[in-house]
Amino acid sequence: MSFESMWADLQPVGRSASSGGYRRFAWTREDHDLREWFAGEAARRGLDLTEDRMGNQWAWWGDPDRATRDGDKGVVTGSHLDSVPDGGAFDGPLGVVSAFAAVDALRDNGFSPRRPIGIVNFVDEEGARFGVACAGSRVITGAMTARRARSLTDADGTTMADALLAAGRDPHQIGRDDKTVGRIGAFVELHVEQGRGLIDLGHAVAVGTDIWPHGRWRLDFPGEANHAGTTRLEDRQDAMLGFAGAVLAAREAAITHGCVATVGKVAVTPGGVNAVPSAVTGWLDARGAKPRAVRRAVADVSGMVEQAGGHVTEESWTPSTPFDGELSARIATRLGGIPALGTGAGHDAGILANAGVPTAMVFVRNPTGVSHSPAEHAELSDCLEGVAALTAVLEDLAGDVAGDAGDGA
Repeated sequence: MSFESMWADLQPVGRSASSGGYRRFAWTREDHDLREWFAGEAARRGLDLTEDRMGNQWAWWGDPDRATRDGDKGVVTGSHLDSVPDGGAFDGPLGVVSAFAAVDALRDNGFSPRRPIGIVNFVDEEGARFGVACAGSRVITGAMTARRARSLTDADGTTMADALLAAGRDPHQIGRDDKTVGRIGAFVELHVEQGRGLIDLGHAVAVGTDIWPHGRWRLDFPGEANHAGTTRLEDRQDAMLGFAGAVLAAREAAITHGCVATVGKVAVTPGGVNAVPSAVTGWLDARGAKPRAVRRAVADVSGMVEQAGGHVTEESWTPSTPFDGELSARIATRLGGIPALGTGAGHDAGILANAGVPTAMVFVRNPTGVSHSPAEHAELSDCLEGVAALTAVLEDLAGDVAGDAGDGA
């Protein structure tokens, strides 16, 4: 299967006819179809398909368990297939499709790996349904407990445990999976760039240096429901006023401390146009190059929320995540001195890196500089250059004897 044909197969899954964006959320019908596609691509190539304790899918060329016993841990690539609400086509799927295409190219070239090569599809990377990003990699590395994962709820009040049951899975089987993580000697995630770095540099691909520290916080504001037409302003306990103040405070705090902060989701109770809100919950996303700056910005917002009678709950926090310097340098050298870029976007690669897995990223140019939007894009020529780059990296890493690719064994 060519890159173009695989891309065409994925294109209609979860696509909105009105926005042109994608709604591919964890443990839904769309997610099921994407998982079936992944399994089909693995079967077509004769790769061994396994699932870990969180349902992440792994397609292996070679025996990862025997290799691990021999001190030759696998080289893994891949990404995710889920999306944010009305997201773009490339965030995640580009890395998965490119991984299969790279394996095809290696086989066409007659390459026989000395270390097993794995392709992974991580579940719920975006956290669009249950609110915590990278849930699939967080659970298997122990960064999030199974109990907490099962208790997460979506906008309809469905817990992840219930969603897993509806998808035909046992929620009590999910959990940390040291065996699966222990198979990974090196992880290289190819991803569309989610900013303008490569546009400005005039390059099609770059190697990642680090992921900024980032987190998500829930902001809860109490109020009292009442009639919008008959309740005097001085008699109102309007939860929306505190929330509005928090949105403005987040912007000011980000400017003051030199980071970014976004309130992009809100839930209003009872949610009537003619009703004073009795409760408002919003979610704050904050990121920056320096963790202290992000924490100070969130502290400013938290102070304002508490003054308004609200409450702040930290839902996730990922510290500064440098990628493996030796592995990244090796990739840059193998690819002819390509530029290096940091990113403010979170990735499963960051979760694995924080768990001690030697990890690197390769970014592919996005000519719009826009992501998490239908405007997200990558030219076919740049995508194919990304496949060629990933092919060269896998050939280099998987052709090595044990210990030569930064496998930490």
